[in-house]
Amino acid sequence: MFEKRLTDLQKAIQNSKLDAVVALPGANLRYLTGVNFHPSERPLALFVRAAGAPVLVIPKLEHAKLRDVMPYEIECFPWDDAGGPIDAFMYALEALALPKQSVLGVEALGMRYQEMELIRQFAPGLAFDEADNVFAAVRLKKDETEIEQIRKAIDISQAALDKCLKVIKPGMTERAIGTILRLEIIIGGGDVGFILVQGGEGSAQPHGDISDRAVNPGDLLLIDFGALVAGYPADITRTFVMGGAEPAPRVREIYDLVKAANAAGCAACRPGATPEEIDRITRAVITEGGYGEYFFHRTGHGLGLEVHEPPYINEGNTIPLEVGNVFTIEPGIYIPGLGGVRIEDDIVITKDGAESLTTYPREWSVVGVQPC
Repeated sequence: MFEKRLTDLQKAIQNSKLDAVVALPGANLRYLTGVNFHPSERPLALFVRAAGAPVLVIPKLEHAKLRDVMPYEIECFPWDDAGGPIDAFMYALEALALPKQSVLGVEALGMRYQEMELIRQFAPGLAFDEADNVFAAVRLKKDETEIEQIRKAIDISQAALDKCLKVIKPGMTERAIGTILRLEIIIGGGDVGFILVQGGEGSAQPHGDISDRAVNPGDLLLIDFGALVAGYPADITRTFVMGGAEPAPRVREIYDLVKAANAAGCAACRPGATPEEIDRITRAVITEGGYGEYFFHRTGHGLGLEVHEPPYINEGNTIPLEVGNVFTIEPGIYIPGLGGVRIEDDIVITKDGAESLTTYPREWSVVGVQPC
């Protein structure tokens, strides 16, 4: 599997204006090696040319982690804290043997000044350009193993949410609800990717921080979260009403609009459809309902080793979707002083259309009122 990923990346490099790419600790490096290296103060960089074995600069204390599961031939240059990384970068760039005036592709959001300067020091004729499209070309289409990991993460997440909702009560804080959900994910066998819990007026912030605010009777309760399995995440949002009091006027109206927009967006997903088309179809439901100004983010984003990655489901993205693309559909309405509603599902494009990997109910639901 990893040999194929390397071969696919090298083909993508050949079809680009780049001569090589470099991956730092993060999703691209994990995709290529299967090993999760955390960014730290110690430089670690994998250089991949259009042909030949990749070249790796790696701290010695991290080397064993990869050496024992080496997925293919990699020319390694370990370094220790006593000697530092300078010689390792010098020898690695000599081994890379890129001609002068070559172009090295870097991760636009991941490249650090530290590594950039070490590369410049020993390859002064090298030019730099973004490699995001090259990496995306090989990561966009998920294989069956990746889809299965996402499916497992979703199953764990949905079971955890179900258990959490059975025990919460009016007056609990966002933090308390999030802690219950976190524990249920871990008990269910997943790692915790992220958890956002926003109640009442706080739900009008699409990415608000979890806080010690109490979620009171009649408040909206927006939960956006996901477990991780082998590094692959779920990303699910459901919005509820905390029981014990009637919600504010208009809450049911905006809920029904968001639910209809979600359904329209999911129904538009198929091979050959463009993200722009799906965004327009989803957005039209909310706009025609009179709340267009309150839906101010894209309809969705890709899902893989990163929670946010291509393909982005927004205006201007006209690249047709293909079998194996995994992404979210997550329309929302956010009204300051009232609250917000978002319903988010994880979709995979199939040869016959699309499948919603998330199956948690989308119906209007009052929670926190325990049966007698």
